[in-house]
Amino acid sequence: MKGFIAAAAATAITGALAAPSPVEKGPITARAPAAACATPVTLSGNPFASRSVFANPFYASEVKEAAAQITDSALAAKALKVADIGTFQWIDTRAKISIIEDTLKEVPCDKLAAFVIYDLPGRDCAAKASNGELAVGDINIYKSEYIDPIVALFKKYPNTAIALVIEPDSLPNLVTNSDKTACKNSASGYREGVAYALKQLNLPNIAMYIDAGHGGWLGWNDNLKPGAKELATVYKNAGSPKQVRGFATNVAGWNAWDLTPGEFSKATDAQWNKCQNEKLYVEAFSPELKSAGMPAQAIVDTGRNGVQGLRKEWGHWCNVNGAGFGRRPSSSTGSSLTDAFVWVKPGGESDGTSDSSATRYDSFCGMEDAFKPSPEAGAWHQAYFEMLVKNANPPL
Repeated sequence: MKGFIAAAAATAITGALAAPSPVEKGPITARAPAAACATPVTLSGNPFASRSVFANPFYASEVKEAAAQITDSALAAKALKVADIGTFQWIDTRAKISIIEDTLKEVPCDKLAAFVIYDLPGRDCAAKASNGELAVGDINIYKSEYIDPIVALFKKYPNTAIALVIEPDSLPNLVTNSDKTACKNSASGYREGVAYALKQLNLPNIAMYIDAGHGGWLGWNDNLKPGAKELATVYKNAGSPKQVRGFATNVAGWNAWDLTPGEFSKATDAQWNKCQNEKLYVEAFSPELKSAGMPAQAIVDTGRNGVQGLRKEWGHWCNVNGAGFGRRPSSSTGSSLTDAFVWVKPGGESDGTSDSSATRYDSFCGMEDAFKPSPEAGAWHQAYFEMLVKNANPPL
């Protein structure tokens, strides 16, 4: 097998993250909000080198509520630490746009506000769990009612640094699932929508990373060049926006950063994929992307990849049983091609339901290696969150 049928690679996610207030000692007095930058921000180079991701209040509230339900005091204490970790906030519906400003108001000058742009028409064409609110053909709604209002909000906060992951799963699906009717019908909207997003969001205080799947998806030998061409073509169609920094990998994924040999290196088809971990994928994909004419720095989602050897197949993506939180966000990656390890997927929010009677049920959420029972995509999954805390590697 020289390719990877990426129906397995659905992202099925929504979410947000935040930090609790520091513990007060002595009388509690009014505290001024953290100071935003005094002048407009212009991001160039690695945006994570001098700023860490802001831990926004939305995911923190989920984490605090979850920790309060844990009877094991030691585990509860570990769980609370997750609320301090900066994680991307998913803007996966038009209704979610209203929470962006609540976050931007609180971001101090040494932090990055981090969001995922995720609402394309016909979203996630190769899976059911994370299908979106817009139908194929709703490109004008995507532009005028989703991207434009987000741009307007970002323009109100030129003194705040912002990092964006652009439309997980979209362009990779066009590389590997073009034979599927749903993806064929979605293709023009994906390309037009991503290009529009890149062009309109090209503001000085924003750094953008286009989703590029992961090593088990576009890392196959036959997918590397077509994958790079797909991303680079859309980037060029957007006018080669200056604030596009590169690509995001392993979003809501499970692949190890540098496990050697790789998790599936002994599979019968491993000879057709040299990208057996995400470090190898970045090293293989980045040069192809540069050759295709696009910036090629990477960020890698390490939010839930703390435990390996859990999946039966590389493409199994839904609520993998036995998983644990992974490496903490950091710009110290040891790779000149990788800007940062980041937590894009908010751990504890479900990838999809295991209820086979549900409209958005996807068979991958019923696989032997998927945690069951599990709620709908984006819903809080208490038992799964507790497992991620217990199995965190490095430990919390």
